[in-house]
Amino acid sequence: MVERQELGTRSAMDARGRPLNQCHIAIEGAIGVGKSTLARRLADRLGSAPLFEQIDDNPFIELFYQDPSRHALSVQLSFLFSRLKQWQALQQQDLFLQGMISDYLFAKDHIFATVTLSDEELALYEQVARLVSTDIQRPDLVIYLQSKPEIIMDRIRRRNRPMERGLRMDYLEKIITAYDQYFFHYQETPLLIVQTDRMNFADHEGAVDALITRISSMGSKTEFWADYS
Repeated sequence: MVERQELGTRSAMDARGRPLNQCHIAIEGAIGVGKSTLARRLADRLGSAPLFEQIDDNPFIELFYQDPSRHALSVQLSFLFSRLKQWQALQQQDLFLQGMISDYLFAKDHIFATVTLSDEELALYEQVARLVSTDIQRPDLVIYLQSKPEIIMDRIRRRNRPMERGLRMDYLEKIITAYDQYFFHYQETPLLIVQTDRMNFADHEGAVDALITRISSMGSKTEFWADYS
């Protein structure tokens, strides 16, 4: 039974007839909402390559949570260059020609920058970002995971990462608002907005297969999904 189910998910198609395991699907959402968990499980089910954000390699992240105003620009530029380096390596290896599930969208840097940087810092950051981000390939689909701030904060506390112990609720709420505003206007690719208040993909067997079925029925527009039955 398991083998037949895996075969079915790995042969799933999107609404335009492309195999999902040949698409680039980017998963986005606020800190702690479950992006990496879903990316890992979705990649496993589809037989795609997972791509994870290199958070632990940022030397400024813990300092940022301790003193945001002092270290905001440093942490933003470090993330920007880290993602750019990762993307360039993928292009050189032609990994975009195969299926890939990433736990971030390259544009997420700007979402965070609008929250964390002063007007002067944001102007400088945007100049740098425009210079280095000209050849970034868009994904075929974006999945935006939503959840209430208190639920996300509980997930953050349960995973207990040392660097996140200084994360404040007011900062998390600002990030969630910035994400909602960004994706309210998003039109670059098909977008599936998934409400995860009642479900964590780490805890619900069958949820990933249900998500794959939902993706397979999508058109080229923004759609919402909150029914896991």
